[in-house]
Amino acid sequence: MQKKNATVHLLILDPSQNDAESMVSLLRNSGKATRAHRITSEEDLEEALKTSNWDLLLARDLEQEFGPDDALAMVKRMDKDIPFVLLTEEVSRERTVNIIRAGGQDAVPFEYKDLLVLVVKRELAALDERRRRRVLESHLREAEQRCQLLLESSKDAIAYINDGMHIYANQSYMEFLGYDDIDDLICIPVLDTLTPESQDKYKDFMKAFADDGKDGMTLNCTARRSDDQELNVTMSVSAATYDGEACTQIVLQPEHSDAELEEKLKQISSQDLLTGLYNRQYLMDALAQAIANAGKNNQTGALAYIALDNFISMKGQVGIAGADLLLGDLASLLKEQAGEEVTLARLSDDAFCLMCLPCDEKHMESIAERVRKAVEDHLFDINGKTVPLTVSIGVAAITENSPKAEELMGRAHTASAEVKKLEGHERGNGIVVYNPAQYESLDDSNSVEAILRALDDNRFRLLFQPIINLRGEGEEHYEAFVRMLDKDNEEVSPYDFLPPMGPSDTAIKIDRWVILQTIKQLASHRSRGHDTRLFLNITAETLQDKTFTPWLSVALKAARLPGDSLIFQIREGDANNYMKQAKEFTKAVHELHSKVSIAQFGCALNPFNTLKHIDADYVKIDGSFTEEIQKSDEAKEQVKEMVKSLQNAGKLTIIPLVENASVLATLWQAGVNYIQGYYLQAPVPEMNYDFGDH
Repeated sequence: MQKKNATVHLLILDPSQNDAESMVSLLRNSGKATRAHRITSEEDLEEALKTSNWDLLLARDLEQEFGPDDALAMVKRMDKDIPFVLLTEEVSRERTVNIIRAGGQDAVPFEYKDLLVLVVKRELAALDERRRRRVLESHLREAEQRCQLLLESSKDAIAYINDGMHIYANQSYMEFLGYDDIDDLICIPVLDTLTPESQDKYKDFMKAFADDGKDGMTLNCTARRSDDQELNVTMSVSAATYDGEACTQIVLQPEHSDAELEEKLKQISSQDLLTGLYNRQYLMDALAQAIANAGKNNQTGALAYIALDNFISMKGQVGIAGADLLLGDLASLLKEQAGEEVTLARLSDDAFCLMCLPCDEKHMESIAERVRKAVEDHLFDINGKTVPLTVSIGVAAITENSPKAEELMGRAHTASAEVKKLEGHERGNGIVVYNPAQYESLDDSNSVEAILRALDDNRFRLLFQPIINLRGEGEEHYEAFVRMLDKDNEEVSPYDFLPPMGPSDTAIKIDRWVILQTIKQLASHRSRGHDTRLFLNITAETLQDKTFTPWLSVALKAARLPGDSLIFQIREGDANNYMKQAKEFTKAVHELHSKVSIAQFGCALNPFNTLKHIDADYVKIDGSFTEEIQKSDEAKEQVKEMVKSLQNAGKLTIIPLVENASVLATLWQAGVNYIQGYYLQAPVPEMNYDFGDH
């Protein structure tokens, strides 16, 4: 499975090396770390498919000895799951149809760069889903095997039935009904194991189960054993699969006299004691089940989060006992307005919830409006005092694409909080329907505005991760990262949401914000006696900005910070795309005594060509190599050779993504200078790593 922001392993079939490089750059600029291999022959592709795992194959539809149709045929022959996208010279419906029929994923004109980026992202996401599904299917098979062992050893009498016939029964079930051999029971319908009086009850019960699909439904009936002895039993049923086929699981237990008591206890545990409504736990379990049903049956439902406006101040006016009376009255009002079809629960002191499936947003919105108006119009009389009350309601859809129950509840809660941002609703008393596109998708049309708004709202955060000298020389190095808080207060990288085609000034703004803030923090940190140096990542836009180094010089002087405390890190792809500018940038930065590092090294088709033109001091090898050296000896040798060549060229080497101790011996033997990764420390808001330990 693809990790978030994992390196994309790309195969390119293109007679032009320059065009191949431009495709790698396009994907990198769209936020995909990319390692590419250009196919030069049939043997080359066969070797590549045999020795490595690939995520994508881009093939130019040009006249060449080994063409795209041959490449696709080989991928299919070797039964590899690699998305294949043909890059055509012009739009051709016939060519697109033929390539998809042959097993390719799509055909895109080579000039349509924006469309290509979208197609690539779609196919990588689909590949990730297929890989996840294969892993989950493997886990499911293992779970089914464990389940089978548990069934066979269970003391409970369990059987699986299909169309009213037994298809499996465990030993306890056979003993319960007096059968010695599973073959004797397989031929017998469930009806034949019940008394005539119970058979009609059983038919009605199974019809109700088929209609409701609610697992755990129970029936009290009388079973008839093979020796004609009769037993009063409780039968519980739930949906199951056996040998990959959908069926029904039944569990038989002797009928207990305390069944009524158990039912009562179950009811109490799911009830809010103050209002008599369902409680939060019951609602969350029911919501999780509703989401599962929506996915399974392709249904749509809706959830409404009802927040009481100004509950705290109202509670201060009427006291705790008065607030309890008000909540009781409100619960009765909600029950009356919501109707039978809706599940109603109390979530907390000042929040209630409505859930309905099947149902759509519009219907739930109309129920919510009915509730809102009823609450607004109702005169709550508490100890002779009239208390006005209003509610803010957020509605969220339940669909086959819904997230987990907690996240879906979060959506409805977010929408209810948005009510007070509406004009004329500063005190609440309104309804907002959650729109996922509005809250979650940052695309070319709104991402720049969202980033600039986050900068203005002070929602940018700096994190620092130590870079350790593997030779134990006690230097203090950190890499600075910037994170943006999105609407849900989740940390994301603002760079991930910049459109691949610009605009450039937004990236420059982010870079300068990061540099200014890190310079301030670093000056303060060094004033406490630390000889710390910082790696700062810069974008291609800053590389091309001629005003950057004069601005940096002023910023360093203002902070009284020496230039050699900063190391500017350029991505290999950016350095190759803007070689002239990167060369000039490196020269200008060196004049300020700062250093330069090339990151994601080893991804270009000819990586050492970059170093012929750019006088970098450090080279950070791409993180995908760190993963590979733990799996293959060939990758270990490749990294050792790369490190040796870099050090012969006078470069200091850094290996990122070190996540366990097992890889350290290999890196030591390879002669690596520095390491970085979660094994040492995750990125944190403070420069607090104890370098003395190393």
